[in-house]
Amino acid sequence: MIKNAHREITRLIPEDSFLVEERIKDDFDFPIHFHPEYELNFIYRGKGVRRIIGDSVENIDDLELVLVGPNIVHGWELHECKCKEIYEITMHIHDDLLNEKTLSRKIFKPIKDMFNRSKHGILFSRETTVNIMPRLMTLPKIIGIRYYLEFISILDELAKSEEQRLLSNSCTEHIDFHNSDKIKKVYEYIQQNFSRTITLAEISELVNMSPVSFNRFIKKRTGKTFISYINDTRISFASRWLLETDQSIGEISFKCGFNNIANFNRLFKKAKKCTPKEFRNEFIGTKRLL
Repeated sequence: MIKNAHREITRLIPEDSFLVEERIKDDFDFPIHFHPEYELNFIYRGKGVRRIIGDSVENIDDLELVLVGPNIVHGWELHECKCKEIYEITMHIHDDLLNEKTLSRKIFKPIKDMFNRSKHGILFSRETTVNIMPRLMTLPKIIGIRYYLEFISILDELAKSEEQRLLSNSCTEHIDFHNSDKIKKVYEYIQQNFSRTITLAEISELVNMSPVSFNRFIKKRTGKTFISYINDTRISFASRWLLETDQSIGEISFKCGFNNIANFNRLFKKAKKCTPKEFRNEFIGTKRLL
């Protein structure tokens, strides 16, 4: 499973502390993956979904909350779930959101200990999940410093909760994920240059690979072709700017590296199942970054 895991590039950028995404979905179609960020995942109406975290494979109930540590392989598959309106809140948290000096303070010890345990994956009790659910569902609608403080408060409550269950017997401390340095280099380069044309020859040379080898490499490590990967990055930034700025759709399109607004609209609708205008009008408030 580790050998076949994809190194996911989350939409969390270095300037953000964490990202909260709220969505209703009818499928879990991303392959088993890992990433250096912590992930807090809340699922409602997902009875029968199969959860994979490290060496743990289980069917979930209708309600669950899990914290996944950095670089542990994980994923959720539809499996036996029949619901077409699965409600999910996914939070990606930088592994240095709270640095070592901060975590060494006595007040943060419960969170520090929880982060250490999360290398095995933590399943919180149903009682804890039910109690914390209203706060999780309200979080994407909060803005400013209250958003940050509420999130830290949620982490603190989870850290102190009872009946936490570690899911995986193995952890990631001694796992060397092949080529993760290369994919990180590709990620950072695209993050800095996505607004212009990046050629296959250019990106292949960056990691000392032939274009053919690079195409195989990027597909294996991300589950996407190079063109799909860079377009997904552009769409990700476009989504942020649609929600966080008053720039026109045309301005955002060109700012993201799309020289043809019709192509931008087509790719955006394919990725988001709605047009950029519909996304701005209907989804504002469902995603918050800090």
